[in-house]
Amino acid sequence: MMRRNDHCLLLLLGAAALAGPALAAHAGPGDAQGAARLELRKGAVRSLRDIERKIVPTMPGWHYMGPEYDPVAMAYRLRFIRDGQVVFVDVDARSGEVIQQSR
Repeated sequence: MMRRNDHCLLLLLGAAALAGPALAAHAGPGDAQGAARLELRKGAVRSLRDIERKIVPTMPGWHYMGPEYDPVAMAYRLRFIRDGQVVFVDVDARSGEVIQQSR
């Protein structure tokens, strides 16, 4: 026979199982990557590899540190470093064109 605490635990576990997918949809850092994949599958944005192939060669002497994706702006921010100086190159994910470069 189940005790009251066992029932509460089962209800709590069941609620957590149901809430898991909803919470994952609102997760932090993974949101941008998931949004980028979704937009890529829909054909709304260019692949990160295409953008990197275009932009990285334009930064000779700089070490490419990696990208971030902004799903609201539909833009990639590529980060480069050289001699302790960091440069961000913002690229429109739809067209692949540089929006701005900041130091």
